[in-house]
Amino acid sequence: MVEYDYEELLERAYEQLPEEVLEDRRFEMPKPKVSVEGKTTVIHNFKEISKKLDRDPEHITKYFLKELGTAGHVDGGRLILHGVYHPKLIEEELKNYVEEFVLCPECGKPDTKLVREDRQWILKCEACGAWSSVRRLK
Repeated sequence: MVEYDYEELLERAYEQLPEEVLEDRRFEMPKPKVSVEGKTTVIHNFKEISKKLDRDPEHITKYFLKELGTAGHVDGGRLILHGVYHPKLIEEELKNYVEEFVLCPECGKPDTKLVREDRQWILKCEACGAWSSVRRLK
């Protein structure tokens, strides 16, 4: 029977982890820049938000449209929603999106990817390796 030294195994495991996992930085949720223009609400920094969250803008758009029960579209780097919505509501919905589709439910880190397996969406954490299912947006 082969005996392993705990410290050596631990060191080997750390060497195999991606560098960004070992960084101890806080995740800062992007703050949406919202304005109301007539009967529409515009999220001006939508492209930057999707980039920072590392999510497909189409997925975030579907989430907002479903949660707010409205129509809308992406125009350039902006998300245009039909209807008047308070900026605090938009910020709250973005926070809910991040909690459900970005942050790992096990370790709380944002180092996750949305992976589709068969007809199910899975949130795969690259930091701790956890997998969890998430609801499907229609």
